Amino acid sequence: MALEEGDEGTLKEVQGRLRDLDKRLSSMEFTRLFSGEEDSCSAIMAIHAGAGGTEAQDWAQMLLRMYLRWSERRGYQTEIIDQLEGEEAGIKSVTLTIEGKYAFGYLRSETGIHRLVRISPFDAGGRRHTSFASVFVYPDVEDEIQVEINEADVRVDTFRASGAGGQHVNKTSSAVRLTHLPTGIVVQCQNEKSQHRNKELAFKVLKSRLYELEMRKREEKKRETHESQAEIAWGSQIRSYILAPYRLVKDHRTQLEVGDVEEVLDGGIDPFIEAFLWMKNKQ
Repeated sequence: MALEEGDEGTLKEVQGRLRDLDKRLSSMEFTRLFSGEEDSCSAIMAIHAGAGGTEAQDWAQMLLRMYLRWSERRGYQTEIIDQLEGEEAGIKSVTLTIEGKYAFGYLRSETGIHRLVRISPFDAGGRRHTSFASVFVYPDVEDEIQVEINEADVRVDTFRASGAGGQHVNKTSSAVRLTHLPTGIVVQCQNEKSQHRNKELAFKVLKSRLYELEMRKREEKKRETHESQAEIAWGSQIRSYILAPYRLVKDHRTQLEVGDVEEVLDGGIDPFIEAFLWMKNKQ
């Protein structure tokens, strides 16, 4: 029996609503994996280039772009609060906030060593190079989660913020470094022109770090390796991004492989995140 023109429109509308409902149900089912007290928090991410100079620093910047694009896709707000530029290209380290519900729940799976294999754009001989970078993710502690900081326990140092090539961001000592004396935790912020704003952001990061330290003390049996001491080198990576001689991204924890490297580096990391969270849930 042929469908009338109006019936076809109704059928398409119903099919569209069913697809939307299926997506919502899948999303609700997936959020059940976020069982940790801090999973619903926003996230603070730190990326550090491994050994290897310009190669590793360029890789660290590629990872930064990947996470910024992933955040953009999800509608999360990001802010870089501290960044140390490489001498020739890339970055030595960067700390950023990623604001949005469940940002930490998703991104905690990214903590670890990330390995890149490619033909180096910095090698005139066109040789293949392997680079490493570390990623650490912490929960961005909300105000209702109580973390007490005694200001007498914090040493505050100010210094001039500087950019690539030694150029000063401004000519006053606006950058702030905080040292938490009881734990030895050091955080710094230099991207804002205002010393007051840098100090405010640095205390925010310190509060988050202290919260994470307490959580690890309480939950030693399910350590999430946020403060992993693993060497940033061969053999300790959680994921490999291979651009030569073939193209593949492989997660070494879940064994998930994706051939579309460009999509992954453009922020398409959800398959890896979801596979990791399902694996942890089964364990």
